Amino acid sequence: MFDKAKMLAQAYKLKKAIEEEVIEYEENGIKIKVSGDQKIKYLSVNGVENKALIDAINKAMKKSQEMAARKMKDMGGLEGLI
Repeated sequence: MFDKAKMLAQAYKLKKAIEEEVIEYEENGIKIKVSGDQKIKYLSVNGVENKALIDAINKAMKKSQEMAARKMKDMGGLEGLI
């Protein structure tokens, strides 16, 4: 049981470390910052930030991740693969 608690603590620590990472990319007047947990933190086109677009993209990404999680669960998850 202790090993499971230790593994959960390590997983949580890893999750937090990944969330804190931010990748910045800029090309053709578009600048974007994405966190390690795949959330858009900043988006600008020709220097103009668009928070409505950021929110819409993040909501779409969340729905996509939820759908993928459901499909994985329906197909038995990762059990048997590891």
